[in-house]
Amino acid sequence: MPQQPARGTRLFTVTADTLVAVDFGPRTKRRPPGPYGRLFARPGTRAFTLANLLARLPMGMFSVSAVVMIAGTRGSYALAGAVTATGLAATALVAPWTARLVDRYGQARVAVPATLVAALGSLALLLCVRYDAPAWTLFAAYAATATTPNTGGMSRARWAHLLDSDPDALHTANSFEQAADELCFMLGPVLAAFLCGAFFPEAGTLVGVVLLVTGVLAFAAQRSTEPPPSGRTTTGATTTTPPAPSPLRSPGMPPLLAVCLALGAVFGSTEVVTIAFADAQGHRTAAGVVLALQAGGSCAAGLLYGRVRFAGAAEDRYPWCVAAMTALLVLPLLAASLTGSLLLLSAALLAAGMATAPTMITNMTLVQRRTPDGRLNEGMTLAVTALLGGIACGSAAGGWAVEHLTPTAGYGVPVTAAAVALLVALAWPGIRTAAA
Repeated sequence: MPQQPARGTRLFTVTADTLVAVDFGPRTKRRPPGPYGRLFARPGTRAFTLANLLARLPMGMFSVSAVVMIAGTRGSYALAGAVTATGLAATALVAPWTARLVDRYGQARVAVPATLVAALGSLALLLCVRYDAPAWTLFAAYAATATTPNTGGMSRARWAHLLDSDPDALHTANSFEQAADELCFMLGPVLAAFLCGAFFPEAGTLVGVVLLVTGVLAFAAQRSTEPPPSGRTTTGATTTTPPAPSPLRSPGMPPLLAVCLALGAVFGSTEVVTIAFADAQGHRTAAGVVLALQAGGSCAAGLLYGRVRFAGAAEDRYPWCVAAMTALLVLPLLAASLTGSLLLLSAALLAAGMATAPTMITNMTLVQRRTPDGRLNEGMTLAVTALLGGIACGSAAGGWAVEHLTPTAGYGVPVTAAAVALLVALAWPGIRTAAA
């Protein structure tokens, strides 16, 4: 009696003029890759993304590390806050110029020396604190860190270069980048606090410097995905065309930056008020976890947002994103004022964070569309600079509200800032006009 062939084997029978294959095994169909799978299937994208994430993580570490290091050694939170504020102001002035040089001369050529200067500034701050140098040296050293390049902007510029003809894939890439920002600013402070507390006060700054330099060097080494500098053609010849106009002169860019300023005030005030509220409840150490939940909600929403394909223009959904963010920010105010529960406040902040990433993703998409060719990194750095300025203003406003009113009333500051952003998004026609 003939035996049946084993499953999965193929029998081949040959006739006079044909070859027949018989398959007894089940065929498994591969599921098509999702939008993120297709995104990172492109050559070189995984390498520059991993390197950029390594370089971006210290952005959430340096300020916390500096505060812990200075306050722990000098015993003055006022001095620590003044030093970090000086560094923030210096970054707001220097970062757009650094970004302009990156656009004109290339990422690798500018980012590496700029990073080394910033690293030396951080190390100088560490040594000045360690060896009890005069207070003015702390300000000078931390101001030198303003040359740190906008690593997130450089990564977005690479995606824009690679996906110029695929707007859907670019939307996914922008969503991933925003989620990565949220992840780094969620993990960075936690890592910094752990290092400074578990080892020595300077540990957070030292590890941050190592991560930044290593990440930027690895990122700059990925030359195949680097966009060509605006000062040269793809063949290496010097261009003769005049430089593109400043992104500040682009139609629709000023209101977008104004919205970024207001959104930065949301982030800065929420952080200060949440720390004060947790402290008033006797759980100050839990403030970092509560804020991490907000960033985690934003990260998850950003990844989900990147999987959605929208039929309408980004200009049309932008006011809706800001409106959703404004509405959800009312939840922490209600949770704090009606219940006083830190647990319910955490849930409210988690929900409120889910509108952050979609708003920022759409904002950065509009900034990219309105930035002249050859100056993309500068345009996105201007948006980040506006956010930093708003964070500084929001921190001051939130601190004032906490000190002169109550921590609960302080949650009215982010709601007010978000409402201002919504008014700008609705009232300024330049935002709602599609870029040419």
